[in-house]
Amino acid sequence: MNLSLEYKIREPKIKLDKNPLILLLHGYGSNEEDLFSFATELPEEYYIISARAPYDLQYGSYAWYAINFDADQNKFSDHEQAKVSRDLIAGFIDELIANYPIDKTQIALVGFSQGSILSYAVALSYPEKVQKVVAMSGYLNLEIVADDYLKNNFSNLKIFTSHGTVDQVIPVEWARKTPAIVENLGINITYKEYPVGHGVAPQNFYDFKNWLLEK
Repeated sequence: MNLSLEYKIREPKIKLDKNPLILLLHGYGSNEEDLFSFATELPEEYYIISARAPYDLQYGSYAWYAINFDADQNKFSDHEQAKVSRDLIAGFIDELIANYPIDKTQIALVGFSQGSILSYAVALSYPEKVQKVVAMSGYLNLEIVADDYLKNNFSNLKIFTSHGTVDQVIPVEWARKTPAIVENLGINITYKEYPVGHGVAPQNFYDFKNWLLEK
């Protein structure tokens, strides 16, 4: 079937009438294979779907939006591309529900780095589509969230966010600002740090997996 994003899928081993979904969103310069390596370790009743970002950087690398550098090596994110990807992911969730027996009340986004920045943006813009977010090694960028997001109902949304204390790509200080903003929206958030760089520590994986399984 032709959906709007390329993806890899692991069907649930335990089939229900409708199964929950974990949608994996990779980081900048990676691809759908990256987080999919977790798939065998994730709960057996879930559809595990890993999406490929739409912008091709060549040689099997993809991005959700461009990151440009100026002469002083300052980074600039392309917010317009990020908003397009945000809406693309929201539409992709609808396509998955239409094509697979997925329980639309049990959808989790699991993002790493740029994928986690997009996970926040999708969840705050479309909280009716997402119930849980695992945001690893990213931060909340309100500039790519829907303009009217404050009108949304976040009562069913829960967030697990984590960061490495020696992250050399996205400073941990950026991540530390996120919990207060999210709590002010009335959203239940769990925040954890690990003594690693820009990556997923084994303990981080176990913590988010256990968090997903909590009812």
